[in-house]
Amino acid sequence: MIGKYCFYLLTTILLSAAVPVRAQQPVRIPRIGLLIAASAASNAARVEAFRQRLREIGYVEGKNLVVEYRYADGKLERLPELAGELVGLKVDVLVASGSAILAAKKASATIPIVFAGSGDPVGTGLVSSLARPGGNITGLSNMALDLDGKRLELLKEAFPKVARVAFLWGGGGPRGNQALTELEPVGQQLRVKLLSLEVRSLDDFEGAFARAKKERA
Repeated sequence: MIGKYCFYLLTTILLSAAVPVRAQQPVRIPRIGLLIAASAASNAARVEAFRQRLREIGYVEGKNLVVEYRYADGKLERLPELAGELVGLKVDVLVASGSAILAAKKASATIPIVFAGSGDPVGTGLVSSLARPGGNITGLSNMALDLDGKRLELLKEAFPKVARVAFLWGGGGPRGNQALTELEPVGQQLRVKLLSLEVRSLDDFEGAFARAKKERA
């Protein structure tokens, strides 16, 4: 986990946005931009949990908070445009997850960004380091590269005859697939050949699976 104070950062931003400059002026309602690569239906539970936590700390949509939602519906090429829309609305903070994180970062170098679910924030260029993220972005990472080797070991133990394993991953990061790089030595020890299947959009999945079948993964 990096930026362990990301929740406090979000709270501070909201509180700061809600304080009026002068007592005579109306209170400015903070605005959050929520950028999600998938559809609204597939993320309904997570978004509701997000709303619930905001309510618990005193922020209710339509009352003292505005949330701008942007869903790419799986069309990753739309993410830059949607991120630009949120920046244009002058949101106080951007919240993004998964494939939407990099689009959010590219859209603004000044608006605070809180992310969740990035596999490798350093490898994908989101932050400079885990200890010192730098810039305007912080959040939570579910990176667990050490577990990939154990998963491969368990697969080999369950299916001893496995010799070729397809490794499906999302491309676009500046350092490539760090997980695959670190997994290759384990594959060599187990005498398992890893087939790298990179996908950058939903249109790439069919070709990736076809290649896996053709090469008998």
